[in-house]
Amino acid sequence: MGAVDSSFTGSIPRNYDRYLGPNIFVDYAADLASRVAAYEPASILELAAGTGIVSQKIAERAPVASFTITDLNEDMLAIAAEKVGPRVKRQVADAMNLPFEADSFDIIACQFGVMFFPDKAASFSEARRVLKPGGRYVFNVWAKMARNPFSETAFDAGSRFLPDNPPQFYKVPFSYPDPEIVVADLKAGGFAHIEFEVLDLEKPVANWRDFAKGLVHGNPLSIELQAGGVDPDQVVEAIGDALILRFGEGGTMPLQALVFTAG
Repeated sequence: MGAVDSSFTGSIPRNYDRYLGPNIFVDYAADLASRVAAYEPASILELAAGTGIVSQKIAERAPVASFTITDLNEDMLAIAAEKVGPRVKRQVADAMNLPFEADSFDIIACQFGVMFFPDKAASFSEARRVLKPGGRYVFNVWAKMARNPFSETAFDAGSRFLPDNPPQFYKVPFSYPDPEIVVADLKAGGFAHIEFEVLDLEKPVANWRDFAKGLVHGNPLSIELQAGGVDPDQVVEAIGDALILRFGEGGTMPLQALVFTAG
């Protein structure tokens, strides 16, 4: 797979937050925040915080902890800052080269971000470096596309519009579903105690067409389509139709993720 644009800038963050957040992120965010808060940490770092879907829930559950959120994209962090307020520090940062001293945090959280890190083992090594002794890294990744069929629907629609050069963005979020590979990378990064859990959801979707907007305009798929001369709104319509056909108006869709805790 060639290089894929993973820049979440311009109008993408707002569409991501509005249309994808309630449908595929918020429930897993609540789970991750609860796991973080259960450790009663005094200092928390969040990687790939995006628009603050997890950040907001962590801030609510750990109101007195020192909390820093990071992301590569300032446009995403700006929205996160609106949710968490001035108590939470925010900083643009590369997860593979963190700008923090060693032994700085009790716990690190990351929701659906690790898949985007080009060097997973290097990112884990950096996380291990900035964790205090006994600290924990809690993160989740998507299971394979077949377990999250909305992604298959979005990928197939993009491929129909650009059959000679199918958009590749959806291959990235679902590129890290094998727990054996994740565990091996964590060990290469210096983690010794690793647990994981499979979390299945049956998610009701109130408006499939709004969800389809997020699946196109809430990520760089829209950029790939425009580069190929395709009107993204045509793909939105196609995905909306396909989702309704597959899951039914007022229906639900299955979601599956893996949640890791490493120390």
